[in-house]
Amino acid sequence: MIQKELTGDLQLKWGRMQQAMQKINADACLLSVDVNLYYTTGRVYSGYFYLPAEGTPWFFVKRPNGLSNDQIEYIRKPEQIAEIFAARGIKMPEKLLLEADELTYNDYIRLQSIFNPKETGNATTLMRTLREIKTPWEIAQFRISAEKHAKTYSEVPECFRPGMTDLEFQYEIEKRMRQNGSIGLFRAFGANMDIFMGSILAGENAEAPSPFDFALGGGGMDASCPLGANGTVLKEGTAIMVDMAGNYTSYMTDMTRVFSVGKLTEEAYRAHQVALTIQNEIENAARPGVVCSELYTIAAGIAEKEGLAANFMGTKQQAKFVGHGIGIQINELPVLTPRSKEELQPNMVFALEPKFVIPGVGAVGIENSFLVTETGLEKLTLCKEEIIQLH
Repeated sequence: MIQKELTGDLQLKWGRMQQAMQKINADACLLSVDVNLYYTTGRVYSGYFYLPAEGTPWFFVKRPNGLSNDQIEYIRKPEQIAEIFAARGIKMPEKLLLEADELTYNDYIRLQSIFNPKETGNATTLMRTLREIKTPWEIAQFRISAEKHAKTYSEVPECFRPGMTDLEFQYEIEKRMRQNGSIGLFRAFGANMDIFMGSILAGENAEAPSPFDFALGGGGMDASCPLGANGTVLKEGTAIMVDMAGNYTSYMTDMTRVFSVGKLTEEAYRAHQVALTIQNEIENAARPGVVCSELYTIAAGIAEKEGLAANFMGTKQQAKFVGHGIGIQINELPVLTPRSKEELQPNMVFALEPKFVIPGVGAVGIENSFLVTETGLEKLTLCKEEIIQLH
């Protein structure tokens, strides 16, 4: 069931989970959502992961066949978990944590009925909080992903042909992504967050607002997925923002770079430089103990000072954050918002993305992934940050 190289990492995670449960007097948690199963077992399967506040975990598997471990039990339905516990003399938990923010109503009620705890808590909150602080193995995965992400971005100019559309450009980048090892799956937390392998925003499409909670929108190809590239022709004077997923391992890096067809306006180049200044100032200020809202305030203050507040993080619709945690999902905790009271802690990994939209030109700015160390930030995504002219 568990890959040998992951044994120590998973035991570390289980220990953290048990400590967190003991602090809130929870007896156990039961997980079934794919990202939490991967986090706690090193693989995605159909079934459940059960961890008591003390003792060893249980793996209840529906599919696939062939997994083996002393603590694995194959089941057809969750009701069998109660039967297995009764047969083995295992006490049912009085306080059980379930993934309340992610389970369907029917699944949640069904599991409550099976375990019949005196109290039910929210495992989603617990897991998202624990997943903020990355383990050494997870950080190593980010480094691998960042290196391959940068390799793909270095090949972006080779994907361009005069006269192509943003969609055609994206198809070529996606091909390079897969060739460089992208797993092709973009995981995001929350409802209405569907996206394929990333976003390309060219010209005026960068102004189009989206219902999705991303930094910038774009009209997309269809009203069923109103986000990203929409068929804009890449003509002279167009800025192209490339924000394609860094999912080269299960841990996703996030990186944005800007390309241009010919020369852009002076305003666009100035705004891009302001974004780099924001990044630099936040790099200098960020360290363990700094409150996330302070970092947003730095970014918004510079945008205001430079007369670019109306362009910061959008025009027709402005995102109210300048960064977000990353991991198995692209939008983990913490979030750099005006009201966030959360403090940076060592081994958090987050994406910082100060961006501006220039009407008639497109989006400019930067996004990189950073590891919080004991003394500050380490930039993980390393490649050219200036606007790259395609011809």
